[in-house]
Amino acid sequence: MNTLTLDAREDYPTLSVVALAHGTSHFFHLILPPLFPWLMVEFGLNFTQAGALMTTFFVVSGVGQALAGFAVDRFGASKVLFFGLAMLAGSAIFIACAMNYPMLMLGAGLAGLGNSIFHPADYTILNRRVSAARLGHAFSAHALSGNAGWVLAPLIMTVMAGSFGWRAAAFSAALLALATILVLIQTRGLIEVPSPIQTSAQSLKHTQTNHEQVGASQPPNTNKTPSFLRVPAVWMCFTFFLLTSAAFGVLQNYVSPLLGHLYGMGPSLTAFCLTAYLIGSTAGTAAGGLYAKPGREHDRTVMLSLGAAALAASVLASQAPLTSMVLPLLAVMGFGVGFTGPSRDLMVRQAATQRLGSASLGRVYGFVYSGLDSGLAIGPLVFGPFMDAGAFSLVMMGVAVLQASAVFVTLQLARETPHLEHV
Repeated sequence: MNTLTLDAREDYPTLSVVALAHGTSHFFHLILPPLFPWLMVEFGLNFTQAGALMTTFFVVSGVGQALAGFAVDRFGASKVLFFGLAMLAGSAIFIACAMNYPMLMLGAGLAGLGNSIFHPADYTILNRRVSAARLGHAFSAHALSGNAGWVLAPLIMTVMAGSFGWRAAAFSAALLALATILVLIQTRGLIEVPSPIQTSAQSLKHTQTNHEQVGASQPPNTNKTPSFLRVPAVWMCFTFFLLTSAAFGVLQNYVSPLLGHLYGMGPSLTAFCLTAYLIGSTAGTAAGGLYAKPGREHDRTVMLSLGAAALAASVLASQAPLTSMVLPLLAVMGFGVGFTGPSRDLMVRQAATQRLGSASLGRVYGFVYSGLDSGLAIGPLVFGPFMDAGAFSLVMMGVAVLQASAVFVTLQLARETPHLEHV
């Protein structure tokens, strides 16, 4: 049979390679926004047209991610991972060669298509190649690499565009994706996992052969795994991601005007506050990875840390704290959200495997993590009218409500999937 024997010595090399690929995907989240000042002049775009490029990216990524999991389960995670990186490289080349707005839109769509495969492919590889004792570390490294991609993209793209032009900046992004492909080719043995469908077919053949040899009177049990969309835990995980990413999308897009109107802060100070949130989130992710070990109660970890983040958002919405307390509160909020990450990923793993088995990891991760793109797409749209109406306190309270709702979903998930702590 096509089985996979784990070697603990390969845990860290494997998670390093997967983290590189994930960091590359997050880099491509932000290759277009830093180029907007140049693209708007070059093609005569307004802010709505420029923003529509990112909407296209996330819509294609969200739909594609829900479908990519099936490709992972059918063809294998490593093949799909190479496809995604090739799409990212192609999208950057297409953007660099764009002669009009439709070409930019197509480039954004290709980038979204490439981005769509990373969560189902990455998490399938990590779950099947990293030993259980180090999965928390692996999920933490995976999240941290994504944050690194977010941090590096605006810096590199802006410097390249300012020094050599926006087309050269786009080509540099393509070179990054191609370099990542070369690294993965050299280390392919670390990310190879057998296709679950092929493995299941071989297992069935082996079972039938044994059945014939022993002359059993009853045929083997060939019941198919139930559809993952019929499992309530899968929908709860999707909802959790949608709620938390919608809250982040609000902060990502509106934190500067929010803090400016609520606390009278200038643009420079609000930028520092957003940085404090991101640093807090990164620190929380690192700490959460060290904490998230087998035997821990992951549902309680998520509820407590995300509850602390919701409390910090509520305090900010009240306008009660002094201006000097805004930055620490945002850092606490970021730490709480970040700390949930590794435990959250272990919860999803348990919810996927407890009812559906490891053969369903790709499709479950693909569908569940499409909630991230959905939340990032709808969060700013839902709260934009409140911003236009000047209801800034309500917007910040909305962030708290979204996070608190995710706590409630976690509680329901724990009831639906017993023994989440024994991952």
